Amino acid sequence: MTDTAILVISALLVFAYLLDVMGGRFKVPSVVLLIGSGILARLLLDRIGIKLQFVETYVPLIGTLGLILIVLEGALDLEIRRDRAGLIARASTAALAGFWLCLLAFAWLLMRLLDFAPATAALIAIPFAVISSAVAIPSTRGLAQETREFVTYESALSDILGVLVFYAWLAAQGSMETFLGDLFSGAIISLAIAVLAALAVFYLINRLEGHVRFLPVLAVLALLYAAGKQLHLSPLILVLVCGLLLNNPQLLEWNARLREMHGLDYDQTLKEFKGVVAELTFATKSFFFLMLGYWTDLSYMADQRAWLIAIVMVAVIYLTRIAILSVLRLPDRIRLLWLAPRGLITVLLFLIAFEGMDRHSFLIGTVMLVVLSTSAITALSHRGITDEPSRKTSARNETATKNTNGNGGSDAAAPSGNGTEGTERPAKAHAAPARRDHH
Repeated sequence: MTDTAILVISALLVFAYLLDVMGGRFKVPSVVLLIGSGILARLLLDRIGIKLQFVETYVPLIGTLGLILIVLEGALDLEIRRDRAGLIARASTAALAGFWLCLLAFAWLLMRLLDFAPATAALIAIPFAVISSAVAIPSTRGLAQETREFVTYESALSDILGVLVFYAWLAAQGSMETFLGDLFSGAIISLAIAVLAALAVFYLINRLEGHVRFLPVLAVLALLYAAGKQLHLSPLILVLVCGLLLNNPQLLEWNARLREMHGLDYDQTLKEFKGVVAELTFATKSFFFLMLGYWTDLSYMADQRAWLIAIVMVAVIYLTRIAILSVLRLPDRIRLLWLAPRGLITVLLFLIAFEGMDRHSFLIGTVMLVVLSTSAITALSHRGITDEPSRKTSARNETATKNTNGNGGSDAAAPSGNGTEGTERPAKAHAAPARRDHH
């Protein structure tokens, strides 16, 4: 039995990796391929009389781990820099407006069509209003640098906002006063604790030595999340702030004691940590979507009501999005229009909200249809786009950097060809003073 389990897990990981490679080659989101593979596996196993009973038990657990990792990975992608203030403001506006407009429209739709109470309709609507950063960010390959960064900020903020609002509304049980209290006062308390926890994690990642360095950090983050849940705080704020501080150590430069925590090899350590988080996130998402596909009953997706609600929701997503992008006057808004996929967080939050609602089980089909259709639209809109814009942007940036250096300017102010390079230049600039302090 043990050998069989090892064989199955290993084979699934290899299979998921091959699907990811194939999805990148043909510009198809891996989430579509993974869910489709899970559905196909269900059909084949049912035909030969095999039923995997454990799937329903492990889907929520793996989804929660995926949630922590996705928020952490999203935070590790966000750079807080003065030259990105305008971009961050526009992305934040798009994320906030898109989330709240979709939430209100979806809640009204569920109240009208299914006669849901307002509190229940809002709870069910929240997951559908969240953009999936796990699907959106990889889909920006080949787009201009500013467009890629906009999608990174917008989708990561949408993920985090959706999760915070969902759990606050779930705990409030329909009370607006309790909801606002939990969302704001609870968030303030959580933020204060998160800052202290983030400093501890930053110190830990700079001081740990040996072969085992990142597992203790991830264990501390999981511990903080679980403790925050038990204390009725906003645990994902803890994860978010830790990720932001780790990726933006320049925020600690104002204080000499905090600056001393910044190790000389921190940039390399952070790069390795991001790699570990990315691979764990990949493995967790792969298992989640494969099991989700297996767990999905196709009869739910065949229900006409599921299709009707899914079509209306998808239409609302893109209508509200084009309105927001037009108001913001973004230059690449036609391509940005289609980058609003739903994914793991949508499914996970929906499963939590849907507990005990067997009377409307066809909504499981609705969430699957929305996730698959928006992911497919993202993939189709990306066809024909190559990496040429990225290469041109990088070439222009390199030329600008050379010109600036030739004129005696600082290369730290030059725009970078990609997000990674943009973070490394300021970090190196800060590393020099730190090196002199130590010696």
